[in-house]
Amino acid sequence: MFAEFLGTFWLVFGGVGSALISAGFPQFGIGFTGVSLAFGLTVLTGAYAFGPISGGHFNPAVSLGLATAGRFSWKELGPYWIAQLVGATVAAFVLLLIMKGNIDFSLANGFAANGYDEHSPAGYTWQSGFLIETVLTAFFLLVILGVTEGRAPVGFAPISIGLALTLIHLVDIPVTNASVNPARSTSQALFVGGWALEQLWLFWVAPLLGGVIGGLIHRFALADET
Repeated sequence: MFAEFLGTFWLVFGGVGSALISAGFPQFGIGFTGVSLAFGLTVLTGAYAFGPISGGHFNPAVSLGLATAGRFSWKELGPYWIAQLVGATVAAFVLLLIMKGNIDFSLANGFAANGYDEHSPAGYTWQSGFLIETVLTAFFLLVILGVTEGRAPVGFAPISIGLALTLIHLVDIPVTNASVNPARSTSQALFVGGWALEQLWLFWVAPLLGGVIGGLIHRFALADET
């Protein structure tokens, strides 16, 4: 549980932190491409560091998808979700303390929270947000399940998973600010409140649905039966 706490903390602190601190920094800002890479790097490094202990989920949708695929114990799902939510929330709190040291910071600017309609970076509707979050989470699970099977090359799974999350953010940031992770979304929404909490349902339902879809597809169509 502590490994999941640390891994999810690292994901939110590194990924969301890059969006808050570095994305729009004058002249040298990393932009959404850099933010996408930062999210991928947090998962890549976190999976190598904490994966041998907990499996390196760092995401309630990943845990649910793995359980659906028969690769994770259902009885561990609740404790993993709690550890992930606490890790994400503590990371968001630390980021908030850091950001308060900037005189231009305001939670009214969104705190990198996920959203749709007027809170989508490019003005996408909730229907578009729901569809893209579901599809991307499903494929994220397919990548995770595929590269961690016995047939896959040993030792390279975190690289593939990290690159997959990078790709997901490259596609999804303009639509919803990219979630595919209910813990990440919850941690920002708790501090932003208002609209972010009202729209949080989408960033639980769609990723969890995508996780189940990915888990079912792998279990019944792609799994190694040997």
